[in-house]
Amino acid sequence: MKKIGIIGHYAFGKVCLNGQTIKTKIITEQLQQSVGDDEVCSFDTHGRWRFLLKAPFLIFSSLRKSRNVIMLPAYKGVLIITPLLTLFNLIFHRSLHYVVVGGWLPGYIQRFRILRACLRSFDGIYVETRQMKREIEKFGFTNLIILPNCKELNIKDVAQEDALPDTPYRLCTFSRVMQMKGIDDAIEAVRCVNEAYGRTVYDLTIYGPVWPAETEWFERVKASFPSYVHYGGSVPFESSVETLCHYFALLFPTRFYTEGVPGTIIDAYAAGVPVISARWESFDDVIDDEVTGYGYTLGATDELVTRLKQCYEHPELITSLRHNCTTKAQAFLPANVIPQLTANLRPKQSH
Repeated sequence: MKKIGIIGHYAFGKVCLNGQTIKTKIITEQLQQSVGDDEVCSFDTHGRWRFLLKAPFLIFSSLRKSRNVIMLPAYKGVLIITPLLTLFNLIFHRSLHYVVVGGWLPGYIQRFRILRACLRSFDGIYVETRQMKREIEKFGFTNLIILPNCKELNIKDVAQEDALPDTPYRLCTFSRVMQMKGIDDAIEAVRCVNEAYGRTVYDLTIYGPVWPAETEWFERVKASFPSYVHYGGSVPFESSVETLCHYFALLFPTRFYTEGVPGTIIDAYAAGVPVISARWESFDDVIDDEVTGYGYTLGATDELVTRLKQCYEHPELITSLRHNCTTKAQAFLPANVIPQLTANLRPKQSH
């Protein structure tokens, strides 16, 4: 019997760069390093409707083969996997763990009573932020553990990089390309600032995979790009730091209030790049305002414009934060995060 079975979206054989898949693979790789490759087995939830058909068999197999079962479902999958795990575990009595991706779980727990009942039987629910922990504790949960998002990244040495960059200052977004990630807001803010000064003071590159349901929207957006806005395509997650380190600041203009710990912000910290971000629910868990970046009211593009003008006129507002970012990145290294998970796993029985 394996020590750990992981149920998550791997999309084996495909290229998936969404946060769900990346985190599942990172957690798996780190646990393999911690307990050994031969002690970890993976169960792929990729397939949407096909997964519905294979879900009972996959979950039954994970419980039969593993002493600890860890699930990392997306927001739809959690309603399928959680009840089945709980039901089948009445037979197997395994140790169940839920590593949460994103910040939407409190709303789901409030909405679905059966989900509350099932998750109370888990040995550990690992949430990304203190805000999420506080929200879920309101429903009487006592099995919550804070487990920040993590990545094995090469943290840049920015000690010798205090010089101001040349203008135009380079900005970027680094996320799924969709409207709710605030891509329109980023473009509009840069356009407003450049027009206000009558020249190109900021150059914006948009990175990331285009959300399949919004390809037509983005094609229209690209067709109207001014000369200082570009689409940089998707970047492999192992190349994120090397890409971001050439930028003045990362824009994170999300309109999702329930973001967790966005991996893109960890990437920026490791690259020594401060973040200008919308204030989502867990903003204060991730960004130290005026230390590793700056916040503005969610959806308030006018505030983003004001902040960009300030940073253009006083670029030291950004450059002085670079060292703080690389220091903050240390907190998201797997070596400082994964032990909080492995410490709660049931040890393998000795023969």
